[in-house]
Amino acid sequence: MALDKDKMTVEQKKAILLLKSIIFHYHGLDKEEQEILDKTAEKFDAWEELKWASEFISLDYYTAFERAREYLNDVVGPLDKDIKLDFLTMVWEANNAKGYVTEMEATALLKLAKDWHVQKELMMMVRKK
Repeated sequence: MALDKDKMTVEQKKAILLLKSIIFHYHGLDKEEQEILDKTAEKFDAWEELKWASEFISLDYYTAFERAREYLNDVVGPLDKDIKLDFLTMVWEANNAKGYVTEMEATALLKLAKDWHVQKELMMMVRKK
């Protein structure tokens, strides 16, 4: 994985935490998912970014995905293809770590992959795992 916490901007850390948070909130955040988010915040030294992501979602839960999608397209969209795929892979693997990926979560990841022009690469990664 090419993501290095020391080289990441605050906006990129926000994007990672928002991406994981928005996917986990699709069906209601459970304790295990919160623990995964906490571990991610720890790994990237991004506790403020996790707080920001939670507040972003809580502003309006019903529009959170579309608002997050717009934000993520602005922040992640311009990044290199490999980094975009790293973001999506990280979320896919986090979902697998909890033992399942719901259809809604997978669809949301596919929408973002399509926005970021890495849909084919995401599908290839999923097939390999």
